[in-house]
Amino acid sequence: MQLEIFRHSRFVLFFLNRNAFVILLMVMAWGHPGLCQALQTPADSRPNVIVIMADDLGIGDVSPTNPECKIKTPNLKKMAQQGMTFLDAHTPSSVCTPTRYGLLTGRYNWRSRLAKGVLSGRSEHLIPADRPTLGHLMQKADYHTAMIGKWHLGWDWHQTKGKIDFTQPVANGPDTNGFDQYYAHCGSLDMPPYVWVDTGNVTAVPDREEGVTKAQDRYGWYRKGPIGADFHIDQVLPHLFEKSIEYVNQRTEAAQSGNPFFLYLALPAPHTPIVPVPPFKDASGMNPYADFVMQVDHHVGELLSTLTKNKLDKNTLVIFTSDNGCSPEGNFDLLKTFGHDPSAGYRGHKADIYEGGHRVPFIARWPTKIKGNSTNRALACLTDIYPTLEAISGQTPNPKGGEDGFSLAPVFGGKSSSSRDSLISHSIGGSFAIRKGKWKLCLSAGSGGWSGPRENVAKKNGLPPLQLFDLENDPGERKNLLNENLGLVNELLELLATHVENGRSTPGKKLPNDRKVSFLPAGVKIPYAQ
Repeated sequence: MQLEIFRHSRFVLFFLNRNAFVILLMVMAWGHPGLCQALQTPADSRPNVIVIMADDLGIGDVSPTNPECKIKTPNLKKMAQQGMTFLDAHTPSSVCTPTRYGLLTGRYNWRSRLAKGVLSGRSEHLIPADRPTLGHLMQKADYHTAMIGKWHLGWDWHQTKGKIDFTQPVANGPDTNGFDQYYAHCGSLDMPPYVWVDTGNVTAVPDREEGVTKAQDRYGWYRKGPIGADFHIDQVLPHLFEKSIEYVNQRTEAAQSGNPFFLYLALPAPHTPIVPVPPFKDASGMNPYADFVMQVDHHVGELLSTLTKNKLDKNTLVIFTSDNGCSPEGNFDLLKTFGHDPSAGYRGHKADIYEGGHRVPFIARWPTKIKGNSTNRALACLTDIYPTLEAISGQTPNPKGGEDGFSLAPVFGGKSSSSRDSLISHSIGGSFAIRKGKWKLCLSAGSGGWSGPRENVAKKNGLPPLQLFDLENDPGERKNLLNENLGLVNELLELLATHVENGRSTPGKKLPNDRKVSFLPAGVKIPYAQ
């Protein structure tokens, strides 16, 4: 009898110790992304994931990232109170297409064939089928994957004699890039053709041409082009949220049974055409742009409420962010008269290499894992979402995929930073910037974008080809410290050259870029000397 008790007690101790060890490993893994990636998450505890990307929303346009914000965004404020707000988060580019490429691939956009600018609504697909994306990543972890909204990464229309045949299926859309289903518009909402494509098929062939000029509507303009009978410009934003809520409802039963979903919801707002509808029209008391931001906030609240209603909110990671800073189409001068700054004091806006071009809102909510009402100043980039989802879905990193991303899982768990210690930014004109710590080196004479001084003006005025800023003491990037810190300048140039040449900015095997990448301004060499 005593022997049996002894044997049983040894089994109990072994069982307790074994489980204590597993728990210890899980705790350690949360703070160490390598361990976190190695541990396989049980199928029934994997979170659903929703990534919401607004379009042209500035860091100053929502209250969680701007205490002086004059636009009411109560739902995003509530989301921040229930989650974590990043105060030093950035897009890989200061414009639409390249940022979307970086988000989905975890790779800097300038490594692709797109050296500058954006695609149009008729452009061919940018992301090859064999390039790993968030869609592929989550499919591999047995998630159901869906993309809803603004694609803006090109797809291949069926053409006959140079004209689109809308009766034929679209090739190389989001389904090629890892999404089981999609419901999307090809480009920005001011770019024709204006039709919905539902997993390869146009829902309604265009029956007319439509467009609005800037002279007709300062805010609501959009380029003239073919438009489908079921495509209504001012209803696009609510329609996409309706589709998203419908998707969540459809996937609820499966999700509750341990078959999670991944939804990438790419909003067309508050980008032009700026078309708020009642009750949001005139609700801000400022202008249609502020009204439109309020409408975005309202619909985000509806989607979050759907998760709660379906009892999915506790184990769903929701990330809300933007693709770049606010566009001048929002009317900065008018907003300023109300005390509102879409860039929250940072210099520049959409398209620029300055902070206002690429520093954006980033809020993460996951009640069972992320402490509510928390903020952090961890340096983050939207390319980090790839390795973050790789980690929380229990996958081991591959050499290809997420080459320029660092997992934010440790930060979600309370750490002050991830493994990221540098950041490369990119402007619409193809100008680069590299950040390390408080130092930021812009490889441009001017903004690299639309704000003053533009590059041609800066060069004409004899401004130096590089700009060095101390973001800790000069967050507005007003004082160029280039002349006083040539040693630091060359250190940053060497770091940038290494990241470019290695085809990655993370540890790992050297990889090729898709093209020969030139990053130095004309006349600049390494080492730089005046």
